[in-house]
Amino acid sequence: MKVGFIGLGTMGQKIALNAVKGGHDLVVNDLAKQLAEPLLQAGATWADTPAGVTAGADAVMMSLPGPQEFEAVTLGESGLIETIQPGQIVCDLTTNSPTVVRRVAEKFAEKGAYLMDAPVSGGPAGAATGKMAIWVGGDKAAYDKVLPLLQSVSDQPKYIGDVGSGSIAKLVHNLTGYLLHAATAETFTMGVKAGLDAESLWEAVRQGALGRRLIFDAMTLQYLPGRFDPPDFALKLARKDVSLACEVGRDFDVPMRLSHMVLQEMTEAINRGWGDRDSRSMMLLQEERAGVEVRVDQERIDEVLGKKS
Repeated sequence: MKVGFIGLGTMGQKIALNAVKGGHDLVVNDLAKQLAEPLLQAGATWADTPAGVTAGADAVMMSLPGPQEFEAVTLGESGLIETIQPGQIVCDLTTNSPTVVRRVAEKFAEKGAYLMDAPVSGGPAGAATGKMAIWVGGDKAAYDKVLPLLQSVSDQPKYIGDVGSGSIAKLVHNLTGYLLHAATAETFTMGVKAGLDAESLWEAVRQGALGRRLIFDAMTLQYLPGRFDPPDFALKLARKDVSLACEVGRDFDVPMRLSHMVLQEMTEAINRGWGDRDSRSMMLLQEERAGVEVRVDQERIDEVLGKKS
């Protein structure tokens, strides 16, 4: 399959490389051409503009920071809308606004083309290994046509409904995670300040019902060792996701009190200059308020995780 690929950042570059390894012929584009070097060495070709990736393409993939970049690439100057052809399928891997996705999908439909929102979940490690989920919204027949492409970059592609559905599922997923981060920071600072050391507390609760579902083990990647640089997922991008989720709540008259509290936490953390740190760095604000630090030595973390639960 001939594929255009736009957006070669932390996630996009890895996903595009897996598409090449899967036997697809890629034409790539990014604002920073140097990011394309591993793809060019692997056999991909370069296009100077987003519009340039559509020539002869069966499908186009995009992996972009958010709605603003998505609109520029699709509808802006030298965007896909200028060259998209009837029958071509565009898969947007961005964590995006369902409202924006649906509006752009209508513009593509006027050209006889298909836009599907197909956000991914698995982080940089999942993008590299292909062990990640893709939740796809859009035309089912178009999904069936690009399924071999999706399967070359993901072990869990899933069609879930009309266009916009994938974005909604991704926002539900991400917002749930950030709400848990905020709640965990609150409960753990309470436990440590009340007299438990962080190591004993963490080891204890991970054996309870929530712990056996691995919720507390996720704390070992950044929060417990206090490792927020370099980011696994930048705070500024996480705030974008939470803001989009809150917008969906407003659009459908859903009260989102806790979600807006998390959005405020993220905004305060960004105002501290932490936007490029890991998204879990917002949990440090609760430590400051509580006057306590929650840390477990990395050696001890590794030892505990190596044991059978």
